[in-house]
Amino acid sequence: MSRVGREVPFEELPGINPEWSRFVHVIDSEGVNRTFHVLDTHHGHNNSPDLTLVCVHGNPTWAYLWRNLLASAPPHIRVIALDQLGMGYSERLTSQRTLAQRVQDLSSVVNALNVTTPVVSVAHDWGGPISLGWVEQVLAGHEHPIAGVVLLNTAVHQPEEFSGPGLIRLARARGLLAPVTQYSPLFVRGTTLLSGKRMPRDVARAFALPYRSAADRLSVRGFVADIPFEPDHPSRSTLDNIADSLSLLATTPVLLCWGPRDPVFSDQYLRDFQSRLPHALVHRYVGASHLVSEDAPELFSDVLQWVDGLAIGAFEELTPGHSDKAPVDLGIQVRDRAHESPRDSAITVMGKHGQDLRVSWGVLDRRIQEFAAGMRSAGIKPGERIAFLIPPGPELIALIYAAWNIGACIVIADSGLGARGLIRALRGAHPDHVFAIPRAMPITRFLQIPGLRISSRDISAFGKSASGRVETSFDPDSEGAVVFTSGSTGPAKGVMYSRARISATVEVLKDHYSLTNSDVIIAAFAPWAVFGPALGVGSVLPHMNLGSPSSLTYSSLQGAIRHAGGTLLWASPAALRNVVETAPTPVNQLSPDTGKNSAIRLILSAGAPVPSSLLMSVTRLFPGAQLRTPYGMTEALPLTDIDLDDIVELEREIVTGSERPEGVPVGKALPGVEIRIAPWHDSATLSDTPEVMGEIVIKADHMRSSYDSLVFTQAAASQFPGWHRTGDVGHVDKSGNIWVEGRRSHVITTPNGPITPVPVEQRVEKIPVVSQAACVGVGPPGKQVVVVVVVIRGNVSDTDLENSIRAVAGTQVSAVLRRKKLPMDIRHNAKINREALADWANEVLAGAQ
Repeated sequence: MSRVGREVPFEELPGINPEWSRFVHVIDSEGVNRTFHVLDTHHGHNNSPDLTLVCVHGNPTWAYLWRNLLASAPPHIRVIALDQLGMGYSERLTSQRTLAQRVQDLSSVVNALNVTTPVVSVAHDWGGPISLGWVEQVLAGHEHPIAGVVLLNTAVHQPEEFSGPGLIRLARARGLLAPVTQYSPLFVRGTTLLSGKRMPRDVARAFALPYRSAADRLSVRGFVADIPFEPDHPSRSTLDNIADSLSLLATTPVLLCWGPRDPVFSDQYLRDFQSRLPHALVHRYVGASHLVSEDAPELFSDVLQWVDGLAIGAFEELTPGHSDKAPVDLGIQVRDRAHESPRDSAITVMGKHGQDLRVSWGVLDRRIQEFAAGMRSAGIKPGERIAFLIPPGPELIALIYAAWNIGACIVIADSGLGARGLIRALRGAHPDHVFAIPRAMPITRFLQIPGLRISSRDISAFGKSASGRVETSFDPDSEGAVVFTSGSTGPAKGVMYSRARISATVEVLKDHYSLTNSDVIIAAFAPWAVFGPALGVGSVLPHMNLGSPSSLTYSSLQGAIRHAGGTLLWASPAALRNVVETAPTPVNQLSPDTGKNSAIRLILSAGAPVPSSLLMSVTRLFPGAQLRTPYGMTEALPLTDIDLDDIVELEREIVTGSERPEGVPVGKALPGVEIRIAPWHDSATLSDTPEVMGEIVIKADHMRSSYDSLVFTQAAASQFPGWHRTGDVGHVDKSGNIWVEGRRSHVITTPNGPITPVPVEQRVEKIPVVSQAACVGVGPPGKQVVVVVVVIRGNVSDTDLENSIRAVAGTQVSAVLRRKKLPMDIRHNAKINREALADWANEVLAGAQ
């Protein structure tokens, strides 16, 4: 016997406002009177909303899933979240409900609630097909204005190449369905355990509260049984029709919010939606699992931001528009050099004992053509993504240019991200194909990369049986590359560059640094070897571990200069530091003639602030070279540039007090680059007023096109249309020089105002016993205190050290802590992980360590 109108135990349900709760009576498609429990933000209100969100839960959750969305919705937005029949506090059923019936149930409830505004449907799990089935009915019958669709970890189709979710298939196994889903709380409790974070006990209990008895869980079992894996399943045709009718949403805004760690609805279902709804915007909440809205509390505020932007088309601006630039052929320089000087070295890999590998321009061009022909004959299409898990070298570079040659997009996730970061990056980039070393092949199977999986053992023969030069029409706006940030301030983000943006980067490098065909780049940071062929200059990979910049030694660098004719060096500060430390003679004892005859004319170092003292040491090793430190980031590089002489002059001005002594000077904006400051006290505006501290905001033709599957990250970075918020804070001086004072996330917000970390660290590091310093904030935002963490050389008492630091810090220091070393990022070995350091300092000060 069904139970109707049961009392809802609000005292046991944290986050629910009792005023939202109501019971709705409708006649279903079989003519039966049914009672639904609904949470409705406008229940009993007289004010008229402008928009209604209709929220549909899956199994075995209930309307409680949407409590935070209801709580955060503004008055002009009505939020309705129903408990489906047999679920939550709606009427209990005595038999299984089909997908088609549940679609009609949703329609009946919406009609009964007298919804007259445009609607945005929001759905999770198996609420997705129900919601989509209803939306498609509404659109087909022109019954109601649908303003948008939001989907959270759901599916409408089971791709043939993959089996269904293992957990669901297990629950559906013979003899397990009833015991697992109905006669025990295992399935209900297991769902909350899928959370990517530890769910608060009272919240987990609230999710399970409506399902305390086997009778309460009958529809939990029925929902699982109604999943149409089998071709002859009663709901299979309904689900197929819903999937096939997604074309009705071609002009409807769609937002896909995804937890990538979901073992049920994994990224393969996200890819399926993206293929069916190519206009959909996507945000993957890194670290989130099945209950993505529980794991990512910011999700609902993001959804409301997107909903608010629908009327003005705010998020449409985030999609890169059409370019008026000519078609971009990124391999044209390779073909020109192969024609003009086929025997000259294009790529040189330095061996340990003089066993160098040299590849000429002619050979490089031939291998690119062979690889391109092989890719095309293997079925790789323009626009598809190819991931490369291969060490830097001639084969990798040839494969990259072959991919560009056929119009494919490359995915570069280097080992500097670490194993977990590499897997996370590849999962987010959704490559269609992969070329990998044998050791990485298990990762490609684990990630279920759907297309070609070519082992590096087979690459030498790849494409040699194919013939003919591949000709492709190049769209400048098409995806060219997905590269990843270092992950030094959070999970690495995928950054997408169009072909036109890559080409613009090449032009900036070539023009600003006056590169010619006689130059040879020593690439101590692997990605820059990739640009060599596009620039038409030779590249040298020195003998080192390219995944560890600090492994570059003086002898290996000298070998690259002598034997490969290197004229330019691109290296991280960590690499330069190790070169200095491994020189046979301490730099302060070198004779004036040391390195005088070196062919190196230009040394570039970026990726982290470069101390002038390090540059001074390097210039003693290579006195004929100009030392420059470009400023930029994965999203755009270079943006500014400064040489050692200018750095020394600016530091001299600081000492004499004629300039504000704050941060690291990185020079003036390059031609074509615009730089503004979003003031800390008013970040909604852009300022070009000197000496104003705030976030550095840039605009350039060679900056990133977008963030990959991170639409809200993209929205935050693109707050000012056409500009990019860098996340760095600093100021511009009266001469137009940009000074970097740290990361926005590292600014210490004290009761007396913001404190940027870099200036404090610079002052502290002038103390002779201090080798390294980091300035972090401890405490709640707005009430933080300054803590200085140092690595020292020699012996000094705690009292003397603290007194010295407090005397020079320029701000009130609450605590001084010592460490043997500071945590650094993996890629550059140079960026301090201040987030981790702040957490450690908090634990130490709290007595936990």
